[in-house]
Order: sequence, then structure tokens, then C-alpha cells
Amino acid sequence: MSKAPKPITVAIVDDHEAIRLGFAGACQKHGYKLLAEAATVPELLAKLKTLPQVVVLDLSLADNSNPAENVKQLIDFGSEVLIYSIADRKSQVKAALMAGAAALVTKSQQMTELLECINLVANGIKVNTAETVAAIDTDQDFKAKLTEREIEVLRMYASGLTLKQVAYELSLSKYTVKEHIDRVRDKYSQVGRPAPGKSELLIRLIEDGLYGEDLL
Repeated sequence: MSKAPKPITVAIVDDHEAIRLGFAGACQKHGYKLLAEAATVPELLAKLKTLPQVVVLDLSLADNSNPAENVKQLIDFGSEVLIYSIADRKSQVKAALMAGAAALVTKSQQMTELLECINLVANGIKVNTAETVAAIDTDQDFKAKLTEREIEVLRMYASGLTLKQVAYELSLSKYTVKEHIDRVRDKYSQVGRPAPGKSELLIRLIEDGLYGEDLL
């Protein structure tokens, strides 16, 4: 008989007790293991004896702490960070995402959406919700500055062609195509939007409006 999978371990930082209580109830209902809850990051870190896979973090806390620093502290601790906030300040959203937060879920969304997002993040998936995409769309600092050739190569590669097939279509060497793709990945990493696999590259193209209706 196979063993039951271990529950996802989580923690939450939010200065509203009602939010923390509601999250605790949702975790219990859906089989997530809540390790600790607190109103500030230092308070949470002092409480934790076991590393949570995901920490749910509000952006605007009563201690006026810096959102980016909070994200960095939790990531340095070893947890993935999921922002759960009203997210009414674009600068805070940008800072948190650039600091390494894996996803953004707004408090206007259902708790089930938050739990589903936690599951993805716990499994190593950087989630791009509609709110994240909106932040990217309205801020050029999030967009990788790709050359026309890089976009051309990337569109073909992300659509399903192999490096060799792209090289043949564009009359380039396979190594030149690989260099273009490697540079694209580096550019996306530099703006805080890593794309290690082909599927992530496709998502980045769609987010930035570069994929093209003819390929959809």
C-alpha cells in the first residue's frame, strides 16, 4: 500500500487576525499543515521550528516593513513566498515580485484560488496570475528588451520547433539559435521573470504580447 502524500506546509504573515483565522480554517479543511501565523515577519520567524514550503505574505503590514525586504528574508529562510494582498500599490507589487515572490493573489479572490496557487508554488511553479500580468503590462521594467532576431527565434522555438528545426528555417547554425535562446533566458532572469523551460518561454511571449495571433 502506498503512503499518503505529506501535506503541504504553510505559514502566513498578515496583521489582520480575521484573515489569519480564515486561512487557518481553510488549511484545516483542505489538508494543508499550518506551521505558524504572525502579524510580522520577525514574529513569524521567531515562532517557526520547521521550514514551511510556502509563506503567504501581505504587502502592507502594520509595522511598516519593506515588502521587498520581507520577501527576501523569507526566501533566505528557505521558503517560497506567495503574496496575498489588496495589492493597490503597484510599487509594492513590483518590489515583491522583483525580490523573488513566486506569485500574487489578491484578497478579492476566493480562498480556494489562494490554496490552489499555494499548491502550484509548493511544487516549484512560478505562478503568473492576471494581477501579475497586469503589473508587467503597466511597467516596462518587467519586460525583457529583446531584439527582433531574438523574438523571431523565440517565437519559432516556443511554438514547438526544435533548435535544429529553427536553425533550418532561418538558415542559421544550431549553435547560433541556442545562443539566441540562452540570451533570451538571461534577459528574462534579469528582470525577475525566469523562464527555464520552453513552456515558460511561451508564457513570457504571451504575457508581453509578442507571440502573434498567427501562431495562436
